[in-house]
Amino acid sequence: MSNPGITDVIVIGAGAVGENAAGRVVQAGLSAVLIESDLVGGECSYWACMPSKALLRPPAALAAARSLPGAREAATGSLDAQQVLDRRTEFTSNWDDSSQADWAENAGITLMRGRARITGEREVEITSDGDATTVRARHAVVLASGSTPIEPAIDGLADLPFWGTREATSAKEVPASLTVLGGGVAGVELAQAFSRLGAEVTVVARSGILESYPEEASRLVSKGLEKEGITLLTNTETAAVSQNESGHFTLTLNDGRTVTSEKLLVSTGRHPNTSGLGLEHLGLDPKALDSDDTGRVTGAGGWLYAVGDAAGKVLLTHQGKYEARATGDAIVARAAGKLGDAAGDWTKYTSTANSYAVPQVVFTDPEIAMVGRTLEQARKAGVNASETSLAIEVGGSALHSDGYEGWAQMVVDEDRKVLVGMTFAGPDVAELLHAATIAIVGEVPLDRLWHAVPSYPTISEVWLRLLEKYGL
Repeated sequence: MSNPGITDVIVIGAGAVGENAAGRVVQAGLSAVLIESDLVGGECSYWACMPSKALLRPPAALAAARSLPGAREAATGSLDAQQVLDRRTEFTSNWDDSSQADWAENAGITLMRGRARITGEREVEITSDGDATTVRARHAVVLASGSTPIEPAIDGLADLPFWGTREATSAKEVPASLTVLGGGVAGVELAQAFSRLGAEVTVVARSGILESYPEEASRLVSKGLEKEGITLLTNTETAAVSQNESGHFTLTLNDGRTVTSEKLLVSTGRHPNTSGLGLEHLGLDPKALDSDDTGRVTGAGGWLYAVGDAAGKVLLTHQGKYEARATGDAIVARAAGKLGDAAGDWTKYTSTANSYAVPQVVFTDPEIAMVGRTLEQARKAGVNASETSLAIEVGGSALHSDGYEGWAQMVVDEDRKVLVGMTFAGPDVAELLHAATIAIVGEVPLDRLWHAVPSYPTISEVWLRLLEKYGL
């Protein structure tokens, strides 16, 4: 074991969230060690956000062209699946993290590769190729270790070489057939991607499709998937999984039906990757970490923080990066004696938006874009909430594509007359989302929002129609 090193802040996990935490404290003048056992840049860069969207975009562009007369006649060729896969690989830098490692060095961050384990107060041991190095932090240790897939307890599954989302987004070829187990965001996005790339796809979901979203929005996505030939088996339990001599997978469903395909993608959620980090030595349960809005872990003496998926609050890359920036600022302020135990809501030290305004997009075609609370969530939180919803039928949507189908909903706090939730569903609605996020975070009164006139003819005109239906 080498002699202990000393730094101001240790960050465990060099994904996008860990990079933001380390970068933030270094920009403020502290030193930081960033530890990673896999690729610098993390899940989003190599196996999640970027490659999945790279797989979705070319088929979506082709479908958009075919939705319009004139363009439809020009788009007569078939999709080149290999070109799509090659472009995906470019976005992952062919799973080479050298540019990300260079960024860390140029930013003044010390990158250490290996597995991290907390061995004492503000002390972390890094093991690589059998060698161990210990580093101590003057101020804080930040857990940014991400999340890992949940493997469902289905008879026969554990022994089989099924795909997780990593294998799907890094696939070298498109299978002839694919079964997707799970009806959440990742499963549904990848189901559509591989269907449009040429696979025969079946989705098997224990409940519905995208059930955490408003029913009408999820219904539009389901309708779009089925229109493309994707089979949706919802409210369906899987009893067992097997693989035959040719390598094909067969799912036996609880009702006795079977589904057979060349590949099986299991996408049934994720949980924080906090095991094996030595948290037990601190008297903490790795599966039940609790942290405040500055990221500081409860019961750990004030020096341990958790951000991103590791914190288990909002498992979205952009929200984890937001948490990391707030946590970095809080660590710097506490190191300088400028911040005590508590920090107020909506300050630079807190991730208050996690509770009020989390933006999220389902990048299917049609898309779902949602921020804030659904009507049910708002009422459960004690908000005197109303909802206003309608089909997206404006000049901009009619121009966008023939047969455009969309839906929009706003949830209003009737006591304060401000928005607390917005959902859009339809082709290319993701770009409407940030305006809604600003309105909710800024608590813009509805009578002032009425004066935010949408440009004509754009899909954003749906804002006017919603406010008119509400009664303004």
